[in-house]
Amino acid sequence: MRRPARFTRRLLLLSSLGIAAACRNRPNPTQTPSLPSPTSSLGPGSTVTTAPRPSPFLQPTPSVTPTATPSSQPSPSPTLLPSPTPHPLAAYTIEGLRARQYRGGQIELLRTVTETDTYTYFHIRYPSDGLRITGGLHRPHGPGPFPVVILCHGYIPPDQYWTGADTIQAADELARRGYLCLAPDFRGWGGSDTGPNYFRTGIVIDTLELISSLSSLPEADPTRVGLWGHSMGGGLVAKAICIDDRIRAAVLYAPVSGWDLDNIRKWGNGARPDDPLGPLYAQAAQDETFLRSTSPLFHFHFVNCPVQIHVGTADTVTPPEWSRAIRDSLLLAGKRVEYFEYPGEGHAFSPPAWRQFIERTVLFYDRTLRTP
Repeated sequence: MRRPARFTRRLLLLSSLGIAAACRNRPNPTQTPSLPSPTSSLGPGSTVTTAPRPSPFLQPTPSVTPTATPSSQPSPSPTLLPSPTPHPLAAYTIEGLRARQYRGGQIELLRTVTETDTYTYFHIRYPSDGLRITGGLHRPHGPGPFPVVILCHGYIPPDQYWTGADTIQAADELARRGYLCLAPDFRGWGGSDTGPNYFRTGIVIDTLELISSLSSLPEADPTRVGLWGHSMGGGLVAKAICIDDRIRAAVLYAPVSGWDLDNIRKWGNGARPDDPLGPLYAQAAQDETFLRSTSPLFHFHFVNCPVQIHVGTADTVTPPEWSRAIRDSLLLAGKRVEYFEYPGEGHAFSPPAWRQFIERTVLFYDRTLRTP
């Protein structure tokens, strides 16, 4: 039977509309989800880790199955997950040391060693972390109160160490210029008790406890405190300035690395054989992720004082690359840094370079510690 022309035209119109609608609803095969760029964690001993990429194809949306009307019963409370257990050595990280309290105590004058025309030199003792720490005190003549410089010695075999070794020459120069100088014998050295020193933080604690003890000396001004450290003592100072805002100036003289792994690889971790935490400490001392939490190189954003750095270009004990890394990390954190290299000098400067070094040190403290 022949259809009327008007019916045929209507059928063609409906077919074309259906085809157009189907084209509008078809997925475009060229469209893919945006892919995240790889993430990286860079630094000494670090690796680049790449986040897994999602599939570039669109996944089908699951069909929705109608459900019954929800009942009026209350939904169960969400299960609370337990907080992660802190690392047993977390107290010895930079953050752990920042959270600690440093109560200090009485600085005792044990005996007078010598007296010059400008200062008197004493042997002292004070409490730290439940230990008795000994040391030396250069007290200038006059009423005070005087600005304070705490001088931190480098590593010397304990059986060869004596109170003032590695610091007494600088203390003499500073005391003659009106600075009250304290040089602690860190735990395990001199007449001090022996105690835990994980990641060389025990000696940091001894220094910060000494700052808290300054109020027991009428001639000391606890609001004007500078630190000075050579070698191991320089590494100590680099950690201390990340922890304590009471420090107003810091001098690093041929410091050890600000990346603890460098120091451990060169000298070992210093674990004691009778330490019950020894195996755990030895494991942590090889864990680069954990060592980031103990290394000042990654925490200089906490520093609140100017820093002066000195190193010899021929230093093979603490190579100048370590000092340059400390300088660069401080600058990257927006901190104030003065940096000096001494051509041909080794780990301990010779007399001409020493004189230039000590004059620069005095001028630095004059600028940062003289004013209240």
